[in-house]
Amino acid sequence: MISAHIPVIGFSAYSGTGKTTLLKKIIPLLKKRQLRLAVIKHAHHHFELDQPGKDSYEIRKSGADRTIICTTTRMAQITEFPTPEQEPSLQEIINTLNPNEFDLVLVEGYKHIPFTKIELHRSELKKPFLHPDDPSIIAIACDGPLPETSDIEILDINDVQRIAHFIYHRVYLKTY
Repeated sequence: MISAHIPVIGFSAYSGTGKTTLLKKIIPLLKKRQLRLAVIKHAHHHFELDQPGKDSYEIRKSGADRTIICTTTRMAQITEFPTPEQEPSLQEIINTLNPNEFDLVLVEGYKHIPFTKIELHRSELKKPFLHPDDPSIIAIACDGPLPETSDIEILDINDVQRIAHFIYHRVYLKTY
């Protein structure tokens, strides 16, 4: 189980369920509650944050192991891993976060790691539910009824206000 000095909640689902879309809607609602948020997104593919021809891109491509780009309003850090085995674990990433700077960590992905999560489920995708095999799932945000009775919290995946309220009270305040 993930250990953190900051409350952590994950969004776990199969690809195409709408994890990023939901996060983009929930983040502003949590920000209205004055929460300072860190978001960790796990990707299964390579990505480029910078554009060819830009100084930072060229510096990184020339062999820098870590490139830090900083302006008066933004900072980005890119670390190169020579092998996939050097990818940091979710726990290691969370350990880099300063608990004095953040109130809540939102995590997209890492569905096979045990930590507090909300499962997202859309019936039209015809994928199996994750919660029967993952006791760290504390709620399911779905667009239809569950096939079996369960004592797990059920949320409407389209009711972002309710999901944000649940996260604020159950995960941040721990009052449920």
